[in-house]
Amino acid sequence: MTSAGMVAAGHPLTAEAGARVLREGGNAVDAAVAAVLASWVAEPLLTGPGAGGYMLVAGAGEEPTLLDFFVEAPGRGADPARRADLLPAEVSFGEAVQVFNCGAASCGAYGNPAGLAEALERWGSLDRAALAAPAAQLARDGVALNNAQAYVFEILEPILTSTPESRAVFAPGGRALREGDHFRSGELADTIERFGAEGAEPFYSGDLADAVVAWLDARGGQLTRADLGAYEPVAREPVRAAYRGRAVLTNPPPSAGGTLLALAMARLDERSDGPPSAVDVVTVMEEAQGLRTPDFAAGLAEHGFADRFLAARLGSTTHISVLDGDGRACAVTCTNGEGSGLVVPGTGIHVNNVMGEQDLNPLGFFTFPPGRRMPSMMAPTVVLGPGGEVELALGSAGSNRIRSAILQVIVGVVDHGLRAQDAVLAPRVHFEDGLVYAEPGTDVEALRATGRQLVTFRDRNLFFGGAQAVERDRVSGTLSGAGDPRRGGAAVAA
Repeated sequence: MTSAGMVAAGHPLTAEAGARVLREGGNAVDAAVAAVLASWVAEPLLTGPGAGGYMLVAGAGEEPTLLDFFVEAPGRGADPARRADLLPAEVSFGEAVQVFNCGAASCGAYGNPAGLAEALERWGSLDRAALAAPAAQLARDGVALNNAQAYVFEILEPILTSTPESRAVFAPGGRALREGDHFRSGELADTIERFGAEGAEPFYSGDLADAVVAWLDARGGQLTRADLGAYEPVAREPVRAAYRGRAVLTNPPPSAGGTLLALAMARLDERSDGPPSAVDVVTVMEEAQGLRTPDFAAGLAEHGFADRFLAARLGSTTHISVLDGDGRACAVTCTNGEGSGLVVPGTGIHVNNVMGEQDLNPLGFFTFPPGRRMPSMMAPTVVLGPGGEVELALGSAGSNRIRSAILQVIVGVVDHGLRAQDAVLAPRVHFEDGLVYAEPGTDVEALRATGRQLVTFRDRNLFFGGAQAVERDRVSGTLSGAGDPRRGGAAVAA
């Protein structure tokens, strides 16, 4: 290796966990798995063993592959009549408010343990137990909440205090943990060690699966042993879009975000050869948002949907990006949604609330059949140069703002010639439901001149996602990275 590599992630400890593995001779996938396990402790409300995600691997001769281990709709053998109601919780981002839903009925079949185990089987080079041990120790020692994680705890407090078990872990004393308070969980440490020793099996057909299903079933959940027993990660071919002589690889269907991102990139490529303006960016966002119709959502499960969709129109989440010294990239995005508020005793597993997220259920709640992989806006992305080499690996958190954040970082690097750090720091816009949301520094007057209605933010905000990016300079080969300050991100060189 010419250099050990670079890691960007949503927390300094997450990034350092991956960088340490690179220094010890691991590859990008080894590093990404170690970082994900560390994020279960350092970013406990955004991810965990009860969550799901996607991993994109490319470069260094690897066949570009998107490993899908996102959440599946539950309900095999369950009685819908016993399903509990979703419990609404209002989450405020300051200038914007979203309503999320929690409770047992919001829980889907999780994928993180299966996905990480499959990734190591396919691409890993180091021992799984060795990769898991530092994260388990982190859970036992505890992690002091930094400002960004404390903010997540603050805004999700209605969910964290919704059950006694969740309160005991995330809100002891009746209030959510605050900046400087330590999150620690011996039960989560044991669960991480189980993953290191036994892989995914205990989570899907063993005692951990039994504990999760029993706890949710008693509270009106629909997740069954049959759901977990049938769960498998799926390897998919990434969707591709041409942009400025480069290839943008991202998440294919049944994820929605990657397909809409690919459309937006291609539309920008068509509009002009020069850097797009804020108006150009919002225009393609508006088109992509307008195409997210019921027919679009229903079609995502169909074979070949992305090719047909693009051909017809081209005439609480965290991300980790890794580049190793051999040029291999691994971009992995995971989410627990906002969490269901259900922490299963004895396991430390906080189960996702994906079935209760309106953004992920555009056709209405509980309309997807059991076993259907849920749609998602998550879009781990890699940009390949003209010679097929990895130039940029990135992704973001932020629900519907994910594709907006990724689009604007790519534009910053490719069109404006910014380093990844400056592209991540640059002010962002987002279009949704007829409104343009804008951070300070955006050309708001040009947007107002088009007759658009704006919602302006006073500062950079978590609302606009958390983009983590690593890049290789096309000329020098130097690696650099960027952690998004909107979510307390960090980049660490190995």
